[in-house]
Amino acid sequence: MTELTEQTRRLIGCSSLVLVASVDAEGNCDVSPRGGPAGFVAVLDARTVAIPDATGNKRLDTLQNVVATGRAGLLFVIPGRTTTLRVNGRACVSTRPELLSQLTAVGKPPASALVLGIEEVYPHCPKALLRGGVWKPEQWLPADAQPTSAEVTLAQLRMLELTIADIEQVEADSLKYRYE
Repeated sequence: MTELTEQTRRLIGCSSLVLVASVDAEGNCDVSPRGGPAGFVAVLDARTVAIPDATGNKRLDTLQNVVATGRAGLLFVIPGRTTTLRVNGRACVSTRPELLSQLTAVGKPPASALVLGIEEVYPHCPKALLRGGVWKPEQWLPADAQPTSAEVTLAQLRMLELTIADIEQVEADSLKYRYE
């Protein structure tokens, strides 16, 4: 399919998480999550969607990739459901005020939006989510069996002068001020 149906529009309206895949001019891949309340992605018409670029980690990987290649792929996820929706196509970054003023689901208009012109749309097989037990807490590993993001950051950056508590505090402060 090359355009949205009533049902695929409804799925997008139920989604609070979309994974955005992009590639830079050298072929380096990136996948970045985008989230918001259900329906935060705007369906502009049967062949176009817009994702607000809400305040996040201040990295511009996805936007830079889209500017470089004009392509992106989306995987819409609906919490509690195994149904996902794949949407692929040509993409651009927009800062048009008339578009951004429509994208206020996260509380205020974003600085920019990723606009995708749909070339392909289809439901994706749910087997990976089922096998992974994504929505089944009884299948999740206990928290103490998993490294924290602070532990991962510390190991990656080899910043031995910082402690886990230092990094956790930076993360906590970032979340507090990012969403206020």
